Amino acid sequence: MLTCPHGRKASPKKPIFSKDRVPAMSRSQRLLDLLQALHGHRRPVTAQALADKLGVSTRTLYRDIATLRDTGAPIEGEAGIGYVLRPGHLLPPLMFSPAEIDALVLGARWVSEHTDPALAEAARDALAKIAAVLPTDPRDALGMSPLLVAGPKRETLDPRDLGSIRAAINEERKVALTYRDKEDKETQRVVWPFALGFFTEVRLLVAWCETREDFRNFRLDRITKFIPREDRYPRGRRVLLADWRQKEGIPDVF
Repeated sequence: MLTCPHGRKASPKKPIFSKDRVPAMSRSQRLLDLLQALHGHRRPVTAQALADKLGVSTRTLYRDIATLRDTGAPIEGEAGIGYVLRPGHLLPPLMFSPAEIDALVLGARWVSEHTDPALAEAARDALAKIAAVLPTDPRDALGMSPLLVAGPKRETLDPRDLGSIRAAINEERKVALTYRDKEDKETQRVVWPFALGFFTEVRLLVAWCETREDFRNFRLDRITKFIPREDRYPRGRRVLLADWRQKEGIPDVF
């Protein structure tokens, strides 16, 4: 214990920063991060969850919400219920961290190697648009990312044009297909396609099957005929996707 010249005990000086404390980010960056966090949720998220994500107190979070509202951000909700950003709001241009750039490049390279030519071109175009608005250093990082993607074993994947399948999904068209099971037995189905699953060795069509009256997965390399029909299925694909996720216990990612 330290003592002062007059014999009184002197309190040790408190360190300016504790060993586990990091300098706070700028307020402008924090506001942008808050907007980005809200963009990542389609349902209300509590102030505590947002504060934990940003590393601030709930009191600071409430002030930041008020500031964003004052600048015109369409944030709905209130304390004790949660907050959500109304659809249609666009984020201002953001800087990407090195990890975010790696994630973007890796995702685009995977799409280029594992999907159809139209999506591959779209992935390259998206990266080009991002590069066009980045400062020089991050732009260079897009082309210099060390993360590579190996191409699939082409002979194990179905060469079917994924564009027609994606079109049927986006347009919510019923599809008449002929499917060959693992025992080489063919059946005719009418399905409501709403999702595509990409795996290393196989692609799956996820659909509601009218024959089975349930959700079914169909390997694309076992579909011998795929004929989109003119009539649309009665339930929206977003509803089907949500019901399928709930049934399978798959959480929403975005």
